Amino acid sequence: MRVVVLGGGESGYGAAYLAKTKGYDVFLSDYGSVQADYKEELNAHQIHFEEGKHSLNLIFSADIIVKSPGISNTIPLLVEAKEKGIEIISEIEWAYRYINGGKIIGITGSNGKTTTTSLMYEVLKNYSSSVCLAGNIGISFSFQVASQSFDYYVLELSSFQLDDIVTFKPDIAILLNLSADHLDRYNWNMTEYVDSKFRIAMNQTNTDYFIGWKEGEHFLPQLDAIKSKERMFSSEGNQEVQAFFDQSAIYIKETATWQLDINNMSIKGKHNYMNVMAVGIASQLLDIPKAIVEKGLREFQSVEHRLESVRTLNNIQFINDSKATNVDAVYYALDTFVDPIVWIAGGIDKGNDYTQIKELVLEKVKVLICVGENITNFKTSFENEIPMMFTSNMEAAVALAYEQAESKDVVLLSPACSSFDLFNNYGHRGKVFKELVHKLK
Repeated sequence: MRVVVLGGGESGYGAAYLAKTKGYDVFLSDYGSVQADYKEELNAHQIHFEEGKHSLNLIFSADIIVKSPGISNTIPLLVEAKEKGIEIISEIEWAYRYINGGKIIGITGSNGKTTTTSLMYEVLKNYSSSVCLAGNIGISFSFQVASQSFDYYVLELSSFQLDDIVTFKPDIAILLNLSADHLDRYNWNMTEYVDSKFRIAMNQTNTDYFIGWKEGEHFLPQLDAIKSKERMFSSEGNQEVQAFFDQSAIYIKETATWQLDINNMSIKGKHNYMNVMAVGIASQLLDIPKAIVEKGLREFQSVEHRLESVRTLNNIQFINDSKATNVDAVYYALDTFVDPIVWIAGGIDKGNDYTQIKELVLEKVKVLICVGENITNFKTSFENEIPMMFTSNMEAAVALAYEQAESKDVVLLSPACSSFDLFNNYGHRGKVFKELVHKLK
């Protein structure tokens, strides 16, 4: 069989490596450039590849194309490949076809999936010595499957990764929440985006579990189609949910009744309590003892670039929330702080509707500093409502924020937008922000 991999990043290299270990004829093609470390690995494993172009004759000779999640199915190359009858799948689907046992916990959502995935992994690590962390985080699923077998696979799954699954199914699917995100990829259509997220459960059966948010606006219309056993969490307790919270504790009541003290958790905020509820339900379904879950909650370190405390200077807190690339994530960030906020935002707008956070912005934000080119939507939403400043680069944005902030204020980078106008990704944006903050005097 001839396998062609499109994209030479983490998932692309992993898919190519897995194909090579299975003895297939493998070719990797990247229209951009391949990072030096991946080139070195591809050469070491004698995997043929190209960069800076797509050789159609080599690609269209494929029996199957495994594509990286960032590549849209609408590009002419993939449209033509599909017309030629070539199967096109995601790297997640490719890895799943070669998995050898083990339980899969798949986690998706518009916000919180990295934190929830990392917390689920932390809990499982304390329970089992055979746990894999993969998907949209860390080492690719394909590389992990090629390297060894695990008892548990904890996968963070983006909508892009779910778009091209065929047979993939998790034993436990967690869908945290749904809000407008990546609509530029989905024809500015929220229904298409929601459908994409719910693909996480499309192959599940009545022996599997689906964990979701009871109050999720977009959940109810989709739940009737789910064949797995539904387990829901909520911000309010009632007879229909398996988890809820109040001001002092989180309550899990799946196979047992647990009361998890909020004061004994390393992560705070309502958005994180939602994440903990999902992990708590999954932990009971996996028969993980309460003490192990509590240990994980005490010791868990916040995810980098998600409400990450960078520095306190002259009694001003600097918070890196670069991972907040949609409005819902910004809402959670603003709601976390009591002190006045100097808000740094901007980037490539993905179809944001700021009316849903406007009231909170007016209550919490003393100055909004917009960075980047795509600021029209911010202007339309907030001009003449709060003080606004504009700049084209992060260095100037940090300097302005420090200048505008006073003692006890919070300088919050929570962009609400993707980073690709000025940065490689949200991690690059967050790293630059942190470096600039540490240079302040």
